[in-house]
Amino acid sequence: MARRSADAALLNGKVHLNGKSTPGVRRSDRFLTSLAKAKQVTFISHVHPDPDSLGSMLGLAHLVERKLQLPTRITRDGIVSRAENKAMVELLNLELLPVEKIHWKAGDAVVMVDSQPNTGRHSIGKDAPLKAVIDHHETGGDLKGIPFHDIRPHIGATCTLVTKYLLEQEIDVPDRVATALLYGIETEVCGFPREATPCDDGALQFLYPLAEKNLLAQIRNARLPHSHFECLLQALQSSFIYDRLIISWVNDLPQPEQAAEVVDFMVRFEKVDWAVCGGVWENKLILSVRTSLHGAQAGEMLQRVVGRMGKAGGHDRRAGGCIRLRNDSENALDEVQARLRKRFLKELDIDEQRGQRLVPLRAMLENLQA
Repeated sequence: MARRSADAALLNGKVHLNGKSTPGVRRSDRFLTSLAKAKQVTFISHVHPDPDSLGSMLGLAHLVERKLQLPTRITRDGIVSRAENKAMVELLNLELLPVEKIHWKAGDAVVMVDSQPNTGRHSIGKDAPLKAVIDHHETGGDLKGIPFHDIRPHIGATCTLVTKYLLEQEIDVPDRVATALLYGIETEVCGFPREATPCDDGALQFLYPLAEKNLLAQIRNARLPHSHFECLLQALQSSFIYDRLIISWVNDLPQPEQAAEVVDFMVRFEKVDWAVCGGVWENKLILSVRTSLHGAQAGEMLQRVVGRMGKAGGHDRRAGGCIRLRNDSENALDEVQARLRKRFLKELDIDEQRGQRLVPLRAMLENLQA
């Protein structure tokens, strides 16, 4: 009964083809049709791909190989640095081709997964032969001229949409693919705050018996590098509380994904509703936001805060962004941080105020002397 209800939750909906809504037509059929004339299919995602994008690319590659008998490639745009994500790539033997090494040929078809064109979240050129876009983000991209797109921001994970496609096409899901899809959904909807729908829950119920549990355990509990703790310490020492908002600054971010790790931790603080982390990586200020409030539209909020300074987007209670720094001087960074702090306070309707340190300066000094 649980399997039947899970399948039912996954198999409802409508498709968008050439920008038109077509009730009753299976999305997976339309997706495959958009690739029928291709000689090779390449899957790309956003910069620093996460488990949802990695699992989605692997699942769609399996679908295309089985139904169209076409060769496929899955890629990475930038590095994969978060410990759990690296473990996922290594343990599931994901062969990721760097996007900068790709040269398009006649007959190539590109599918963008877990992202949308012209959102500033990827680095492929305009010459990429984009044939399809499959995503669940609320940050809208430029979909003009793309033969097929399936954008469902009300769904918690892109991996859920891919699982639906596999079910529609009645394709067996190998344990490796099931593990990747399951972990991709988990990371999107099973943390805090939780953003899941019956469709996501149905996908989890369907995939769990098929997944390799030992590999899942190893991925979930990946061993952490020393830089993880250095970054967390710096974030704790630099965190300031403004009413129900906590802002953490990391001036030397070891890896871009660690800004998200900081806010995943900080949003659990019982005295705040919002957590923001800004960290410098290379010549960019990486921003990550979490909120415990339902209906907060964090992605839209961060877009307004960042404005023309950079790029941002996300979900109801999770968001991320990036601002390119003009120079790496301390004064320039202080100015950007001060500007962002004021914008966050204004956007969240918090009176301008002096922040209170999460860890008092006296305690820091005492720890140093101990």
